[in-house]
Amino acid sequence: MQKSDFRGVLPAITTKLTEDENVDFAGVAADVEFQLSAGVDAIIACGSLGEASTLTAAEKLDIARVAVEAAAGRKPVLLTIAEDSTRAGARLAADAEKLGVEGLMVLPAMRYLADDREVMAHYQTVAAASSLPIIIYNNPLAYGINVSPQMLAEMADEPKFVAVKESTGDTRRINETLRAVGDRYQLLTGVDDLALESLILGCSGWIAGLVDAFPHETVAIYRLAVAGRIAEALEIYRWFLPLLHMDIGPRFVQNIKLVEHLVRGTSPVTRAPRLPLSAVDAAHVRAITEEGLRTRPDLSKYGPL
Repeated sequence: MQKSDFRGVLPAITTKLTEDENVDFAGVAADVEFQLSAGVDAIIACGSLGEASTLTAAEKLDIARVAVEAAAGRKPVLLTIAEDSTRAGARLAADAEKLGVEGLMVLPAMRYLADDREVMAHYQTVAAASSLPIIIYNNPLAYGINVSPQMLAEMADEPKFVAVKESTGDTRRINETLRAVGDRYQLLTGVDDLALESLILGCSGWIAGLVDAFPHETVAIYRLAVAGRIAEALEIYRWFLPLLHMDIGPRFVQNIKLVEHLVRGTSPVTRAPRLPLSAVDAAHVRAITEEGLRTRPDLSKYGPL
């Protein structure tokens, strides 16, 4: 992957925490190595799945630094900008560039429900703060702000806006965006259980969540889809779907961290206000994960990917 090219599988890594809810930087480095060894194409730190809303700016920069050092130039590391103010977002973007981060995934400013004009001004101000390429993160279901195809058309003259993370939960948006702006942006699917459909419709990358526990399977689905081997991609995808559903809903961070814990032995700790899953919810996640491990596909049947 070259700078400004965000095709492929881009894991949104979780932020590993100690029992007292401090960032486990050794865990961050281990996550980066685990993902890169499985063949992913970039690392995204401190996103929604990375508990961005509970991290300080200093923690985000420290996580970014550790991730960049762990990646050691093998693949790009991107930092998510999800701050309450445009000023804070721009400052974080500028500071991240100094650490060697190679791209940004930027959300609208948090808390305040901005109108279209304000959203575009926010993005343009953050873009001006660094020379880094930007993925525009559109998730109206979670954040209440919709970056429409018309807004993307209005922002198309800023070359730093290179991609859009499409998380509307509606695959119709992919074709609507392509009709409005053509191939001006790389479209990246951001909803795990719509990923294969989205790749078939024209997305060129997958910003993934369950990849944190199952990177080889995620990469295999992507590469088979790109190669046009849809029936084979579907075999893995249909096995994966019960797990991919864990990426949806208000407790997706707890879900995925528990799946990671069961598969990899990593810390399931989340930072308050997130609490551990209830006994009933945890049992549900455990049952699905155990079934997934029991029926895990043999990827060798698909040959080199």
